[in-house]
Amino acid sequence: VMKWASKKRENVSGPLGKVYFFVDEFTNYSDTGTGIHAIQLLERLGYTVVIPEHVESGRASLSKGLLRRAKEIAQRNISLLAPIVSEECPLIGVEPSAILTFRDEYIDLAEDALWEKAKSLAKHVYTIDEFLAREIEKGKIQATSFTQSAKQIKLHGHCQQKALSSVAYTQKMLSLPENYSVEVIPSGCCGMAGSFGYEKEHYDLSMKVGELVLFPAVREAGQGTIIAAPGTSCRHQVKDGTGVEAKHPVDILFEALL
Repeated sequence: VMKWASKKRENVSGPLGKVYFFVDEFTNYSDTGTGIHAIQLLERLGYTVVIPEHVESGRASLSKGLLRRAKEIAQRNISLLAPIVSEECPLIGVEPSAILTFRDEYIDLAEDALWEKAKSLAKHVYTIDEFLAREIEKGKIQATSFTQSAKQIKLHGHCQQKALSSVAYTQKMLSLPENYSVEVIPSGCCGMAGSFGYEKEHYDLSMKVGELVLFPAVREAGQGTIIAAPGTSCRHQVKDGTGVEAKHPVDILFEALL
């Protein structure tokens, strides 16, 4: 995403205001298409999108207990982003486990000198689902920008999202096209749990967790039903457990643009 943005993208100035886009390590290297679609979607809807200087989120280090490394990353991002992010120019990200570290772990990891800045920064950081739902509520984004074709969507929420935000924002975002019907799957964890499900000794347990609710719901979805999942690990788990390609909500909404 960073390479595409620096070499391929023309700067687009939008009338609805400026947002800063956080390119986390998962989006930058693994889910590049989703990152590009997020930027294009925001620009098409009328926003100026700026990628500020920043480093990775630190989620991988936190997941494996590498707190010293995670603390270094947190200090760097707080120092770089706190001076520019504000209510008028928020920071937005597409991977819940990465962008939500600003609202959770960063406050605990921040050194005393940066603690107030970390708290202030956290107030203006949003998942893209939260941001778009908020803008829809304000009337800035209209259904007329999107297709009137009918689609059925089943939505699986990310655990980090459920704990620190809400799946309701994603449901509102995906319900913007007039004839899109969104059903939230009543699932808990998909079973991947960060890198847990990738580890050989945890694979069987990971699959059993997926089989509790999520996998059967995906298999029972009607032909043509879209499976939506904001989390990168959740989408991989759905693919590995059912063979079905789940989509990030951003990709679904981008494809619905007129």
